Formats: sequence, C-alpha cells, structure tokens
Amino acid sequence: MKILLIGAGRVGSSVAENLVSEKNDITIVDTNKEQLSYLQERFDLRAVYGDGASPEVLMQAGADDADLIVACAATDAVNLVACKLAKDMFNVPRRISRVRGQYYAEHPDILSEHFGVDAIISPENSVTQYLQGLIEFPDALQVVNFADGKVSIAIIKISKRSTLLDYQIDENHLNLPQSRGRILELVRNGESLPLDRLFNLKVDDELVLSMDTTEALKAIARLNRANKRVRSVMIAGGGNIGARLAASLARADYNVRIIEKNLDRCKHLASILPEEVLVLHGNGTDESLLVSENIDEMDTWVAVTNDDEDNIMSSLLAKRLGAHKVIALIARHAYGELMQGSMIDVAVSPSQATIGALLHEVRQGAIVRGHRLRRGEAEVIEFEVVGDEKSSNVVGKAVEDIRLPSSSQIAAILRDSEIIIPKNDTVIQSGDHVIVYAANRNVMKRIEKLFQVSLLFF
Repeated sequence: MKILLIGAGRVGSSVAENLVSEKNDITIVDTNKEQLSYLQERFDLRAVYGDGASPEVLMQAGADDADLIVACAATDAVNLVACKLAKDMFNVPRRISRVRGQYYAEHPDILSEHFGVDAIISPENSVTQYLQGLIEFPDALQVVNFADGKVSIAIIKISKRSTLLDYQIDENHLNLPQSRGRILELVRNGESLPLDRLFNLKVDDELVLSMDTTEALKAIARLNRANKRVRSVMIAGGGNIGARLAASLARADYNVRIIEKNLDRCKHLASILPEEVLVLHGNGTDESLLVSENIDEMDTWVAVTNDDEDNIMSSLLAKRLGAHKVIALIARHAYGELMQGSMIDVAVSPSQATIGALLHEVRQGAIVRGHRLRRGEAEVIEFEVVGDEKSSNVVGKAVEDIRLPSSSQIAAILRDSEIIIPKNDTVIQSGDHVIVYAANRNVMKRIEKLFQVSLLFF
C-alpha cells in the first residue's frame, strides 16, 4: 500500500515506524529537514521537504498515486487542508486526520462533509482512555478495549495480595474461576511459558487476560466496597490529557486532585472541571506539596506533563512517598523501556496508545480494530467474520478445530452484543466479531488469511 504521511513529529514518526514495519511504501512530508533526514536514515521510506497543505508539495510527494493519506502534523489546519486537497485534487481513496480540537473530535461529521476526512486520530483522547483503563484495573500494566469497549485485554502483574496468587493453570484451567475471563499468556522472568503445562502463579508473574469489561469492573467495585476503599487519584499536569482524565475520573466517582504549575491554567481548570476535582497550583516534583496532600493515601499517581524528565522524577518521588500505583507518560521510547518495571509501575507511550486506531486501515481483510502489547511484541486484532461454511475457513468450526499458530489463541467473541469467553467447543458463526491474541505479532499475517473469504463468496 502506498501511504502518504503529513507531519514528522512524535506522532508522525511513530506512525511511520509502525507502518514501515507492515511493509508499506511510505512517503513522509514535513518542514523539519533534520527530522526528515533522521527518519530517512533509520527507516525504508521517502522524505519530502515542504508544507503538507501545499498542492505542489503533495504532488511532489506522489499524492496522485497514494492509497492512503495520514495527516498528523501538529496543527489541525494543516491536517484538514491536506485531507481536503487529497480528496478534491488527487482523489486519494482513504484520508485520516489527526485532530487536537475537542470540538472536531466530538463532531466528526463536520470533518467528513467539509474536509473529506474518513477517520480521525485524537492522541489526547486515545491516551486518556488508555490511562483510565489502567486506573480502573489496579493491577494492570496495560489495558486495551475491543468490541465497542465490551472486552478488555489486560496485562496484570501478580502481587502478594493478588486473588490469583498460587492459582493453578494448564490448558484445561485457562478460564478464570468465578469470572468471565481467560488467560492468554503467562510471562515469567521475561519468558513466555507454554500453557499446556502445569503452573502455579507466583509473585511478579505477568498474565495476559481477556475479560468481559462490565463484569470485571463490577468485581473490582464489589472488592472496593468490601474493603471500604475510596478510590483516590492524583494527576500531575493540567494540559489537555490531564484535564480530560480528571473530568472522566470525577464522573466515575473517583476522588481526583490535579497539580498544575501555571497559575492561569489552574484558574481555567477550576472553571471547567467538575467541582469535585481539587485543582492545586504547584509542581509535581515538590515533595512538601505531595506530603501535605497525603500522597501516601493515593491509589494512583499519574504524571502527564509535556516533559518526560518531570514525569519520571515526579513519579519516582510519588512512589517513594507512598503512592500505591505510579503511572508516567513518557514520549521517548528509550526512556519508557528504561523506566517500565522500575519504581514506576507503568510507563505509557502516547504513540503506542494511538497507533492501534490505524492498524485496520493498512491491513487486508475484515479487521475492525488492532492493538499492540508488551512493547510491540504481541498483537491483538478484532476480526469481523464474513462468509459461510463453504467460503470461510472459520465459520461453523469449533475453536479447537481452527488451525491458529501455536503462539496465538481466540481471546473473546462478540455475538449480537453478547460477550462469549470461548471454550474449545465454541463454534464460530458468520457475523461474529472474533478477538485474536498473538504473543508473537509476526504470525498475525497468517491469522489474517484465516479470516479472509474465498472470492467465490462475492
């Protein structure tokens, strides 16, 4: 597929890296020559210097021959003009735009009608939803949603207090006890263990789970009520992500405090956020402030400023002062890998939280949504099953009879708004949405072919 990227910033660079790995023909446009040179040296792509909102530059970049344009420059204006030109002048079949303005994100019909945008990327919204999932599942290192949010794929770390500690698993005990969930992978000391052997779960094991989101959240709520716990979150950084996260958590009955060092921004936050949110003027690295605000009583600390170093330092301080779970937003990939699993419980990459929205745009077959896990090593994809027993490799077959690669399995099935956590004898039907987890994402191409239908079907 020939893909034209507008913008080589953090989002654009991450998109380029992921799409190049999918073996696409990539051209990237930006006004930063140094960044373009860096990307061209590192990846197999073509770089074009210029303004992505210019018809001449788009022509030079090959817009008249592109299959997809992804406009992810820093400003909405450039992205929307690029998509408009791509549709009206160059007839590019698919057009995706990054938008930062909340109004555009909430009114996609305007973008479609007036700018020719088929789909939007909103990094702030994607990161906010991702962070909220991590907060709602206390032991989670990663959480991503599928089937319109009805299914959660989560990586949890077994702690000394975990209800799953010492739970015995093998190929016959993968469905969780008294819960609508299933174990997809067990990682111990960085190594994926075969699930056809007998294991007792130990402290620091990492489990990849598929869960019925509603049932899982109900179970957590029951546990919190039984322990009489007030869910408390402190957020460092009152930018777009911090403000959206605070508002969303307040609506979900969390006790939320947000720290912002810019006084004018504090006043603005106080005027727009629910009155239950406590807005504090200060810096997340101020130890006396954190102590005075009882950081040791916080269930979760979240650092989401636009400075990686501040997020790292404030999170390390919060952990030392007693915060139970510490999450830091870290844009630089090297920093994130360094800090993940240290005193910082979860290091969130904004680009990885966003990239899942693009995967189905550059894949073949009936892919609804995709997301990568475990630093990009694993992948989850939601497929829509089409065809019949003659044209499809999966319709009418039991889960145990579908020839999936050994490192993959079916995580969950959405059938007419019902969530099915599959067993070996569960039969796939046409119209199902099947969520497949692959511990090694390199096998996903083989899985995609299984869900493609014969041309005779059409």
